[in-house]
Amino acid sequence: MTPEEETAFLADQRTMTVATLGPSGQPHMVAMWYVLIDGLITFWTFTKSQKAVNLRRDPRITCLVHSGDTYHQLRGVEIAGTAIVLDAMDDVLAVGRAIALHYGHRIPLSDPAAVAAQATHRIAVVVQPSSIVSWDHSKLGADD
Repeated sequence: MTPEEETAFLADQRTMTVATLGPSGQPHMVAMWYVLIDGLITFWTFTKSQKAVNLRRDPRITCLVHSGDTYHQLRGVEIAGTAIVLDAMDDVLAVGRAIALHYGHRIPLSDPAAVAAQATHRIAVVVQPSSIVSWDHSKLGADD
């Protein structure tokens, strides 16, 4: 994909797989909702979640967003980089509001009071990419 196609793809998708490194070095992978803020993958998570603990110890992170039900529909973007953990309530609230706006009626966070209540238990994470790899099998042709 071109950089423009990558950005459009990331903006259109809803779920990503996040990989952090556990205490033994074993990858810890979870599905997360995210938003693009200033072109960067951004999400929030519970302060005491395993991924938050992992990122405070080692900020290396890889995020994978993909789609497709058949081989020729497979598309994806992998972003490897460094997680910037944001603890300040203003930052966490801003990310929570962006997620609530992006996911709309899918979550009970359309109420600003609900976002504020959740923010007290969360951190925000911004992924500063060091490498981006993407693929789009629809460009390969229709041979099976």
